[in-house]
Amino acid sequence: MRRRLLLASGLAAPFIARAARADTIVLKMGVLKLIHSITPYFYEKFTPDGYRFEILPFESPTEGKNAVVTKSVDFGTFGVAAGILGSAAHEPVTVIGSSCNKGMAVVVGKTSDIASLKDLRGKRVAIWPGSTQEVFILERLRMEGMSIKDITPVRVSFSEMHAALARGDVDAYVGAEPGPGVSVSTGVGRVLEYPYSTPMGSLNMILATHHDTTESRPDACKIIVDVQRKASTYAMANPSAMVDMTVAKLGQKREAVEVSVPNVELNWRMTPEMMTQTRIYARQMLELKQIRALPDFDVFLDPKFSDEVAKQA
Repeated sequence: MRRRLLLASGLAAPFIARAARADTIVLKMGVLKLIHSITPYFYEKFTPDGYRFEILPFESPTEGKNAVVTKSVDFGTFGVAAGILGSAAHEPVTVIGSSCNKGMAVVVGKTSDIASLKDLRGKRVAIWPGSTQEVFILERLRMEGMSIKDITPVRVSFSEMHAALARGDVDAYVGAEPGPGVSVSTGVGRVLEYPYSTPMGSLNMILATHHDTTESRPDACKIIVDVQRKASTYAMANPSAMVDMTVAKLGQKREAVEVSVPNVELNWRMTPEMMTQTRIYARQMLELKQIRALPDFDVFLDPKFSDEVAKQA
C-alpha cells in the first residue's frame, strides 16, 4: 500500500508543480478545424517560459472572428474575408500576422463531365458564406464572364463538403484542405482548379486580435507572432510532422492529409505583398457588394509586431 501511495504521489507531482505556477500567463488561441490552422498545435514546442497557450477550435471563419471581437479568445487564425467583413462593419479586429496561404480548391466529382469553371453554369456548388473561398470563387467566376447567378450556391460547412459531394447533394464545392485531399484520396472527387490566378494570389488565413490588445498587451502580440514564426517554419520544414499533427488533431485519414499538405503554405509575416493583396481583396469584396465600405486599414492592418520579429529573427 505504501509503495502504491508513493508511486501515485510521484506521478502527481509534475501536475501539482505546474498547477502551482500561478504566474503563468495563459493565452487563448482560436483556430479553425482545418489544416490551415494546424500551426498553433505546434506552439508548445516554442512557447517561452511563463506562458501557456490554450487552443480553442471553431467550425467557421465567422465564429473564429467573432471570438476575437468578443475577446472570448486573445488571438485567432481565420480567413482574411471574415476579418475584412468584421473590420468593414467597424468591429475592432486587427491583423498582426499572416497564418496560411493556399489551402483552397474547387472540387468536382471524379467522373463528372465538368472540365472547366465555365461548366459550373447551372450546377449546385457548395460554398461557405463569408469565407475566403467565397471571395475567390466569385472573382474567378467574374474572370470567366459569370456571376453567382450562373450557379446554384449551396450553404455547406467546410467539414461537410466532401460528404455532400459523395452523396450527390452538390456537383462541386469550393473547399478548404484537407477536404479536397479527402475527396481526391478516396476517389470521390478531383481538383477542377486551384483558384490562385486572381490578383489576390494565394492569400488565405490571417493571425488577428482585438484592436485593444495591440495597445494594452503589445508584449503578448509580439510573443505570439514570434511563436507563429517558429512553429510555421518548423511545420513547413517537417511535412511529416504536419501530417502527423493534422491526423491527430483533426481525425483525418493520413492518405488524405498527405494529398493536402503540398497545397498548404503555413507562414507568419505581414509582407508588403500580403498587405497589398489584402487591400485588393477588400476592394473586390466592395465591388461584389459583400461589404458597404472599405475597412480602416490603419486599424485593420498592424504590421509592427511582424516587422519587429523579422528584425530580430
